[in-house]
Amino acid sequence: MKADPGWLLAIESATAVASAALLRNGELRELRTVPLAHPASEALLPTVLALLAGHRVAVVGLDALAVSIGPGSFTGLRVGVATAKGLAFGAGARSLPVPTLAALAAKGASDAPAGARVVAVLDARRGEVYAACYEGADRLSPPVWGPTLATPAELLPRLAVGEGPLHVIGDGVSVLEPVLRESLGERVVWVPAPGGAPDAAWVGRLGFEMLASGAAIDAAELTPRYLRRAEAEVRRTGDRFESV
Repeated sequence: MKADPGWLLAIESATAVASAALLRNGELRELRTVPLAHPASEALLPTVLALLAGHRVAVVGLDALAVSIGPGSFTGLRVGVATAKGLAFGAGARSLPVPTLAALAAKGASDAPAGARVVAVLDARRGEVYAACYEGADRLSPPVWGPTLATPAELLPRLAVGEGPLHVIGDGVSVLEPVLRESLGERVVWVPAPGGAPDAAWVGRLGFEMLASGAAIDAAELTPRYLRRAEAEVRRTGDRFESV
């Protein structure tokens, strides 16, 4: 394993808009989005390799690799984690499992007002969202609550606590805002996609902080965290949620 931070590759594939980012010593060099015309299963690896080639970085030159581990799209997360594992094994690079909602909240916090709580929300389909709430300057601190899978009605009591500003970011805004805008009033700033979509740049920034804190793991341990079980698993186990 390499000793200094050096080159860090980040992958985000938890939503329909997958991306890859390259950072050097924690500074973003480039973010590339996977073409929407192609599924991540076909286009993610070519996008990553083109990104590396554009900066003359070989796979074996990578020092660390950060990947968004969920919750999010089952297929997207599997593709992203599998790609990250393969590259990390090939590079002998340290691996950083970055919670998708934490990276999205870090993106939201970058332009949220001081003292605001940031709530990251992703559309989980079926009228539900994946959500987690964060506050404070330490982006590696645990969430105030979540991650959880909930309907707007189930989430309202948590969002309504307190009187300070709320910064709600993510493609789950399209699920929550029409139902909750009147209840929550002017204390909420809604940041929907595409501006509020997860991206690999923030996965990389959070991954770099994790690396500095000693949170790297072996690539073999990288595992997606879906939160919701696949329907076949629900029928088999009777449980909607993954065990933690």
